[in-house]
Amino acid sequence: MKQSLLLIACIVFAMSCKNKQSITIKKAVRDPDFEKADSLFSKDNDSAFFYFNKVATNSKDSLLIAKAYNYMAAIQSYAGDNFGAQESLLNSLKSLDDRNPKHHSCLASDYNELGLTSWNLKNYDAAITYYDASERFNQNPDYKLIGANNKALIYQSQGKYDQAIELYNEVIAKHEQTAIQIRSAKKEYARALANLSFTKWLQNPSYNAEPGFFKALRIRDAEVDEWGLNSSYAHFTDYYASKNPDLALAYATKMYNIAKKIKSPDDQIDALQKLIKLSPPAATRKYFIIYQSLSDSLQTARNTAKNQFALIRYEAEKNKTENIKLQKDNNTKKYQIVTRELLLLVAGLILVLGSVAATLWFRKRKQKMELEAESALRESQLKTSKRVHDVVANGLYRVMTEIENKPAIDKEGLLDKIEELYEKSRDISYEKPTIGTQPFDQTISELLTSFSTEHTKVLIAGNTTELWETVTESMCYEIEHILQELMVNMKKHSSASDVAVRFERKNSRINIYYTDNGIGLTEDVQHKNGLRNTGNRIASIHGEITFDTKVDKGLKIQIAFPNP
Repeated sequence: MKQSLLLIACIVFAMSCKNKQSITIKKAVRDPDFEKADSLFSKDNDSAFFYFNKVATNSKDSLLIAKAYNYMAAIQSYAGDNFGAQESLLNSLKSLDDRNPKHHSCLASDYNELGLTSWNLKNYDAAITYYDASERFNQNPDYKLIGANNKALIYQSQGKYDQAIELYNEVIAKHEQTAIQIRSAKKEYARALANLSFTKWLQNPSYNAEPGFFKALRIRDAEVDEWGLNSSYAHFTDYYASKNPDLALAYATKMYNIAKKIKSPDDQIDALQKLIKLSPPAATRKYFIIYQSLSDSLQTARNTAKNQFALIRYEAEKNKTENIKLQKDNNTKKYQIVTRELLLLVAGLILVLGSVAATLWFRKRKQKMELEAESALRESQLKTSKRVHDVVANGLYRVMTEIENKPAIDKEGLLDKIEELYEKSRDISYEKPTIGTQPFDQTISELLTSFSTEHTKVLIAGNTTELWETVTESMCYEIEHILQELMVNMKKHSSASDVAVRFERKNSRINIYYTDNGIGLTEDVQHKNGLRNTGNRIASIHGEITFDTKVDKGLKIQIAFPNP
């Protein structure tokens, strides 16, 4: 009964897909195979399937192909071939474009039938998803109500009675708002009313479902809705099975008789199962024999239909493959002729292009080598300039500071320092950074105190041997010249009277805090070579330097670099 009820709605969708496009087919497409299949639909489904398959195999019209697959799926579903129907529906969807409004009707039909086949296969979640997709593309309000009723049946099958009841109430309310004058609307109203009453009874066996059942029965009887009567008799049979077995048997008999009248083998089998359970022992054997015979015949017929559908599709694919092979052979011969003619042309083009490419490559290679040489020269010049600035210029400035501020000049010591600067300047481009033999904290102390004068006091804090134990030689070299650069700039530009340099290790980093009370760091000083070199040195040890020039007076600088 479940499959038969849904199949009616499914066929309605399929017919809507056809009717909405019928004018276009007659005027623009006119496919004789499709028209032949359409005329045989529901009369001789095997022949209809054959012609629909011809359309799906040979047509160039994507919409016509989609509709052909849709009809084929309806035929397969009716024959019980749910997996075959799903395959046809998926092929139909491949030919449709959800951005094209002309395709929406067929999309709605495809998804509706996928919902039906998923329900038949007890894949309820997938069925809900497909019915939702069908509703998205369906613009007909009446068909939307059919889809809602179908979804409610799925929820009922899952035992989700609250969701099913909510949907049934929505369907009934919309039907009542439109006063239900159309015959098809009356049938759908009766269907929703009967299903609502049945669902409420399933949820609560003490619920009185008779008023809803009888109201739906009266509408179906008045409209001569034999499929609907079949459903009502099934509901009455289940409802009275435990309450009034004799009455349930009477309704099961009515269901069996009308199922035979509408030629629905599935409903006949359902009715026979009810009769076997409710009938007295003498009649049970008779009904069981009929049930077994009908079930075997139905299964045989459906297996035959499945095989027939598969054979039809196989033959169509075989013919299509043979035609493609013939076309391929002809195309291969043409291709061989054209290929021979193109080979000489391609060979000539390759020769010309190869010559041009080689010329361009050698020219580009030459330019690249020239650029690399120029870059290497510039880098060497910059390196030499930096070394001159660090070793000679800052060294001389440090010596000048000592001469200027020491009342007694150590002539021998001064000559030694000048000689050291001379030796370093001779081969400055080859000199490697070296650190003296004395401890680095002592080197830093000497460096910083050398800038101390009677007008400028230099205070040092945290400069201990332990601080520098894990610092590499190359990093010490960079730190020494960074501090030297800061002190030189202080001497030249700041006019500071107090300078403080504090060292600390914190969280695997070494921090150096420089503070003076001078005039601060002006914009023109920030961009000179010395501070640019300082920035480069900080970057080379993966550190960072922060200038705080917003203090009221003076300059604050923080240098930080990692040292685990």
